[in-house]
Amino acid sequence: MRVLLVGAGGVGTAVTRIAARRDFLTHMVVADYDPHRAEAAVAALKEHGDRFSARRLDASDEEAVRRLLTEERCDVLLNATDPRYVMPLFRAALAAGVHYLDMAMSLSAPHAERPYQECGLKLGDSQFELAGQWADAGRLALVGMGVEPGLSDVFARYAADELFDEIEEIGVRDGADLTVEGYDFAPSFSIWTTIEECLNPPVVYEKDRGWFTTAPFSEPEVFDFPEGIGPVECVNVEHEEVLLIPRWVDARRVTFKYGLGDDFIAKLKTLHELGLDSTAALSVPGEDGPVKVSPRDVVAACLPDPAGLGERMTGKTCAGTWVKGTKDGAAREVYLYHVVDNQWSMREYGSQAVVWQTAVNPVVALELLATGVWTGRGVLGPEAFPPRPFLDLLTDYGSPWGLREQG
Repeated sequence: MRVLLVGAGGVGTAVTRIAARRDFLTHMVVADYDPHRAEAAVAALKEHGDRFSARRLDASDEEAVRRLLTEERCDVLLNATDPRYVMPLFRAALAAGVHYLDMAMSLSAPHAERPYQECGLKLGDSQFELAGQWADAGRLALVGMGVEPGLSDVFARYAADELFDEIEEIGVRDGADLTVEGYDFAPSFSIWTTIEECLNPPVVYEKDRGWFTTAPFSEPEVFDFPEGIGPVECVNVEHEEVLLIPRWVDARRVTFKYGLGDDFIAKLKTLHELGLDSTAALSVPGEDGPVKVSPRDVVAACLPDPAGLGERMTGKTCAGTWVKGTKDGAAREVYLYHVVDNQWSMREYGSQAVVWQTAVNPVVALELLATGVWTGRGVLGPEAFPPRPFLDLLTDYGSPWGLREQG
C-alpha cells in the first residue's frame, strides 16, 4: 500500500513511527506545508530504508494534492491535518480516484437562530453529501478513524454485536490525569481543534428526537476512569461519534463527554469572551505592513507544540465507550476503554501519549484495508465494519484494550 500522509505534526509523526514497524506499508509520502517538519519525520526513520519520503504540500490546494497523489501512485490519502482542511483533501482524493481516511470530519456551523437547541450544519454533513460520488467511483472514504472518533466507534459496534441485545445509551467518555511540568496551560492536543470542539454547541442524539444541541459544557457528571486515573468531571462536547454511531448502531441515546476540568473550561470561556477563538482573519501591524491573521492561530502560536511536550508530561490518557442496555433479559452496563501511559509511549515510540493514541488507530485501519479484511465503498464510519479484527490487531500492535463491567 502506498500512502500520502498529509500533516507532519504530532499525530502525523507518530503515524510514521507506528507504520514503519508494519510490513503492509510499501511507501509513505509525508507531506506538510512546512517542509522541515516532513523532512524531520522522515529523517528519524533512516533505519527503515526508502519506504518514506518528504514533500512540501499546501493542504488547501486541491489540485496540488491531486497531482501529488497521481505522481506518487498512492492508494490512499491519510489526513492528519486539522479539520479546516478536511474538505479540500477529501475532494482531492475523490478526484484522484484513491481511498481516503481521516481522524476528524468536516466542520459544523451552528443554527443561525437556535444554536443551543437545534443543529445547523453538522459535523461530517459536507462529506456525507458526496457519499454517492464516492460509491459510484468504487472508492472508500473512511471518516472519523482516530481514537475519538475512531476506536470509540469500533467499541460501540462491538458492544452492539457481542455484548448487548438492546442498547439504551452509548456515551463516549474521555479522561486523563496528565500533567506537564513547567507550564500553567499546555494542551496535549491541537488547541485549534480543542477550541473548535469545546466551544461549539454540543450535539446529543435521541432516537425519538434525532440530533439536537445543548449549551457548551452542559450536563456535568463525574466518571471514574480505570487504571488509576480515577474520578474526573466530564461535560458535553461536540464530537463526531454522536453523528456517526446512530447511522449504524441502534441506540436510544448517544452522547460524548470530555474530562476537561474547571481550570481548562475557564480558560476556554475567557478565550471566547475575548474573541480569541475566532477563525476570521484580522489585520494586525507587521514589520512590512499589515498582516492578516486569525486570533485562534495566534493562540496556537503562543502555546507549546503538543508534539514536543512528551518529555515534560506524566500520567495516562483514557479513551472509551460506556454502554448501558440489556443482555439476555438482564440489565448490563460496561465501559470499553483504551489507556496509554505517556512513559510507555515516549519510551517505545518517542511520541507523547495523546498523539500516539490518536495515531495508532488509522494505522491499524490502513492495515485492515491493505489486507482486504475491511472493504467498502462510499463514505463510511468505523461502525460500518466488523469490530473484532480491529480490536485483535490493536492488541497485536502492543496496545491492548480493556472492558470493565459497571455497577
